[in-house]
Amino acid sequence: MYKKLFLFVVSLSFLFSSFILAQDVSIEGTYQLVARKLPDGTRMKAPDIMGLLTFTKTHRNFNIVWKDKDGKYFSYSVVSSYELTESEYTETIIFSVMNDEIGGKGLTYTMSEQTATAPVKVSEGKLEIKMPFDPVTVVFNGERFVGTAEGMFTDYWEKIQ
Repeated sequence: MYKKLFLFVVSLSFLFSSFILAQDVSIEGTYQLVARKLPDGTRMKAPDIMGLLTFTKTHRNFNIVWKDKDGKYFSYSVVSSYELTESEYTETIIFSVMNDEIGGKGLTYTMSEQTATAPVKVSEGKLEIKMPFDPVTVVFNGERFVGTAEGMFTDYWEKIQ
């Protein structure tokens, strides 16, 4: 009797903690780029860099633009669908547009769907994802997240909605 009761309580606890964890991993909302820190310590802010990112329950809309010291621009916009679980982030790019004046590549459109999956780490209320199509690892922590591309930049985002 006690063994069955113990197993029931443990199972119920596991299900409840999984439910709580699933609630904690939500990334829904609209985030605004606050600042970018470059490897040399330089901090960029608007109007030299601007970004807006929205996660709905099923889709992501990401937009960013910055200019370099020579006044050339780089901009990137992507619309994708995604699924987030306690262990994986799966993203399917629906389309993207990139304008890379800085790299001399001009305008590029991607209209074919591509899907990739990345592991998710959840620890102490933080959620970490190595974005599957980008060199960026993001760490969500409440109303903020930090995106880091090693050796390139660290971006600081705040939830605005």
